[in-house]
Amino acid sequence: MNILIVDDEAAQRDILAGFLEKQGYAILTAQNGREALDIFMDHPVDLVLLDHRMPDMNGTEVLAEIKKINPMVRAIMITAFGSVDTAVQIMQIGADDFMEKPVNLKRLLDKLRQLDEKICIEQDIGRIDEAIDTARLPVRMIGESAAMKKLLSLVVRAAPTPWTILIRGETGTGKELIARLIHQLSQRKDGPFIELNCAAVPESLFESELFGHEKGAFTGAEARRRGVFEQANGGTLLLDEAGELPLAMQAKLLRTLQENTITRVGGERPFPVDLRIIAATNRDLKKMVGRGEFREDLYFRLNVIELEIPPLRQRKEDIPALVDFFLAKYKSDAVFTKDALRQLGKYSFPGNVRELEHIIQRTVTLARSSVIRPHDLPPEIRNVRVTSEPGNLNQRLAEVERQMLLEALEANNWVQTRAAETLGISERVLRYKMAKAGIMKNQG
Repeated sequence: MNILIVDDEAAQRDILAGFLEKQGYAILTAQNGREALDIFMDHPVDLVLLDHRMPDMNGTEVLAEIKKINPMVRAIMITAFGSVDTAVQIMQIGADDFMEKPVNLKRLLDKLRQLDEKICIEQDIGRIDEAIDTARLPVRMIGESAAMKKLLSLVVRAAPTPWTILIRGETGTGKELIARLIHQLSQRKDGPFIELNCAAVPESLFESELFGHEKGAFTGAEARRRGVFEQANGGTLLLDEAGELPLAMQAKLLRTLQENTITRVGGERPFPVDLRIIAATNRDLKKMVGRGEFREDLYFRLNVIELEIPPLRQRKEDIPALVDFFLAKYKSDAVFTKDALRQLGKYSFPGNVRELEHIIQRTVTLARSSVIRPHDLPPEIRNVRVTSEPGNLNQRLAEVERQMLLEALEANNWVQTRAAETLGISERVLRYKMAKAGIMKNQG
């Protein structure tokens, strides 16, 4: 990381520069705002450590100019005159953090390492758009949340390697999509991508599905058939629902992975295969190993690199972008109000992104208007009260009260007299509470 230190105090510049150079960072220094802007124009800078009070330009002014040149640059403001108002102002114009003098060097190093990781993650994600044609994927990757950005960064680093990958995640989180993304980012992207759902294959046919069979190998084998290992030769094989692999097949699969050869059922001659294995599961294979339901040696063979997809309830900040994506996917002109999106955010989504997609399909099909409000959502979403997530008590109570007001108004076609009677309050109190909660007629 290239860091520019801007401070009119030479001693402060020297202390910070000396400390950070010892930590392996490349350091540039400037004694005032004008010099900082000149250096910034002439050198690549990833992060600026910026003093707030300087004689020619203050730190806020310098940061504003730097952000005009490169909005992506990171910045930490440092000042001896800290205040809440100053901190708010600095964060509004794009600073990543705010520290007071004297600078705690250990805390500064922690912050820099966190920012360094964020920068690397952003660069990794940028490589996804550059390296693949997203139209070749079933759906576009939506990942504005920190959890998804971290996962996508791991995908970018794991994809070019030859190692087997184990993808873990609940049903509906997008395990197949991540596997396809890995394939598209790998050196095997021009080869086939073959998927086998292990849960859908009868145990008696498993060996044939994996390795193929020769003509006459068993009753009904009227012709030679290639198995998925042969079909995926030169590319990638996804073993979906890998936790459902029968124990008898696990030993044969392990041998294939060790020797990189297969023998068709009814055949005598083994022949080599060259492919990458990705296993996906919603089960805990490690616990299955402990119960004797999954071979430990196969588990370690598959789990060279493990990727865990976060459930939607742990990345709810992605919901608005996912809603927009699905509306565009189904060519819908519907618009979700802020309250409708807020109500979606209360739901836990046990079916994850797949369930959200189905909810969008159902809602836009049955809604009488293109403007989607909370009362247009399915009952399981509409009737959610509060979540188990921690929060301020007053905020929770206000949220519950607002939801009750909306439900009463919607149930009575926004006739305030009847809604007030339903709630057991006067119409005057109802109007007061509506104003306090920011509820207007026909606002979802």
